[in-house]
Amino acid sequence: MVSGASSSSGKINIAIDGPAGAGKSTIARRVAGMLSYIYVDTGAMYRAATWYFQQLGIEPEDEEKVLQTVPNLVIELIPGEDGQRVSVNGQEATEEIRSLAVNAQVSRYAQIEGLRGRLVSLQRQMALRKGVVMDGRDIGTTVLPDAEVKVFMTASVEERARRRYKEMKERDQITLDQLIRDIDERDRLDREREISPLRQAEDAVLLDTTNMTPDEVAEAIVSMCRTYVRKRETE
Repeated sequence: MVSGASSSSGKINIAIDGPAGAGKSTIARRVAGMLSYIYVDTGAMYRAATWYFQQLGIEPEDEEKVLQTVPNLVIELIPGEDGQRVSVNGQEATEEIRSLAVNAQVSRYAQIEGLRGRLVSLQRQMALRKGVVMDGRDIGTTVLPDAEVKVFMTASVEERARRRYKEMKERDQITLDQLIRDIDERDRLDREREISPLRQAEDAVLLDTTNMTPDEVAEAIVSMCRTYVRKRETE
């Protein structure tokens, strides 16, 4: 179960994909706010699942136990003035799902087909009424292949590591060099996984954000959306 769906006649769906640390969540949240759309953080859903299994002591290699436990997993994405909160089986976990321990394992749990299937189904349900901005690794290719606007955000590994470092240095003891190594490894796992690997959709716009501010990136995507809607209305 994920909260947040609402009717949105005349609106479109926006898929934002890209590697770890590209700033997808920050930008998707801004775009959703600018357009009065619903923001769905699919990465938070996988992080929430990872944190849940870690709390139960279930390793990603134990797929049978993961799949036995998946039906008991309830994730809620709760919008609020201070950002989106994450609840796992009724327990607040917004900060916990951003830990180094979760970072290190989330790609491994995400490779489990039964878990991905459950989360993808929930994500598609949220997008049925349109007016959704969804970010992740495979939104434009697998989750919402019919999304009207697709963007593949990227940035250099060094820039992505710097962004993550700013987010995490107050919460976790970690060096910039370690983050660069971690992101390199995360990229490799995301590209090479058998199920829904990280790749740019053929009809997605590639947006390199290395030298762009968040405001510039959000404005660029909103402009794409408005151009699409205007074109559709004149056809």
